[in-house]
Amino acid sequence: MRILLLAVFVSVSLLSINVKAIENANPQTEQRIRQLSEKLRCLVCQNQSLADSNAELAQDLRQQLREQVAAGRSDDAILDYLVQRYGDFVLYEPPFKATTVLLWIGPFVLLAAAALVLVATLRRRRRVPEEPALGPEDRRLVERVLGPAVPPERDGSAR
Repeated sequence: MRILLLAVFVSVSLLSINVKAIENANPQTEQRIRQLSEKLRCLVCQNQSLADSNAELAQDLRQQLREQVAAGRSDDAILDYLVQRYGDFVLYEPPFKATTVLLWIGPFVLLAAAALVLVATLRRRRRVPEEPALGPEDRRLVERVLGPAVPPERDGSAR
């Protein structure tokens, strides 16, 4: 029984070593897959490239890339296939078209809106008149309710 278990363990180990060797056999292919995966966004993480993500879906997509490259497809054909399947969102740099215009122009629109709000607020503050000083009668009323006003220190030191 031990010999059978040992034989199974050794064969599984050799099989996994062979799979790794096949995957890493061609450094140019690996470089191409790496470049493609850097152009693609992880659909789970969204802020990581496919190359940097460890999500299960990212691993599946990298495997699809490997299969597409092994089938001899060009980079553009692979990217078109993934865009057709997952939409423009899968690309880190989606093309400028009607469905992605908000992605490209949205930040500038928000920045312009924030600048307009800032300018309007600053102008409104400038136009607001200062409150008039208290008249003698109002001043006596305040001193009666709150007590006499304490004059500020003249030497500038705080106590």
